[in-house]
Amino acid sequence: MTTTLTDQATVLHCTNLDAGYSTGRPCVRDFNLELKAGEVLALLGPNGAGKTTVLMTLAGLLPSLGGTIDIAGHAVKPGHARHASQAGLVLVPDDRALFTTLTVEENLRLAVTNRKDWPTEKDRILDLFPRLAERLKIPAGALSGGEQQMLAIGRALVQHPTVLLIDELSMGLAPVIVERLLPIVRTVADTTNAAVILVEQHVQLALTVADTALVLRHGTNVLQGNARQLAATPHLIEDAYLGTNEPHHTTADIETAR
Repeated sequence: MTTTLTDQATVLHCTNLDAGYSTGRPCVRDFNLELKAGEVLALLGPNGAGKTTVLMTLAGLLPSLGGTIDIAGHAVKPGHARHASQAGLVLVPDDRALFTTLTVEENLRLAVTNRKDWPTEKDRILDLFPRLAERLKIPAGALSGGEQQMLAIGRALVQHPTVLLIDELSMGLAPVIVERLLPIVRTVADTTNAAVILVEQHVQLALTVADTALVLRHGTNVLQGNARQLAATPHLIEDAYLGTNEPHHTTADIETAR
């Protein structure tokens, strides 16, 4: 029997989340999200919309200013990155945060919690990213941008995330490289059952691998729905980016607009 997203358990639940950098001055307001295992969410929006702020708050790198974050039924302490990580949430930041003087192999090995698992984890990541097999002894700082992104995602995956956050996968990469990397996000969700939040500026490419999408503008959710339906109604996304639509289009609204 085929398992659908509807059958999957909810692994991330955000309720009325306020996020920002100063107490009493949230730049993301009343953010609500329910994400199921194996689901890929494209988190979209113009620069400054609050996308990275959401990811950093979920990861515990910023304290939430209000609301709750729940991972697989367990409340996450706001502003505690270790607690978020222990709950199964792993962030791939936009700068990739690699140890540039260490080799590819050393970067991966450092992220493995049980040394006995290293051979299996190494094979798993190299199967997913064959290019890294040719670069194992190369310092991370000497890799191309695409190779560094492969390494950053691979390092996250050896931690077996319940929820994987990827911030600006395409940062500094040629479009042809982005086209090769984005389908791997889909493969990761399908094979590991991890939920994925993908922040991406290549909107149409992101929608091809996502199940659902959400558009932020000025810290507010202004559009949310099925990724395939949104891809077929690009004018709704354009309106959401430019601020010419009514907030919170639903799937029914999207169907009506087609």
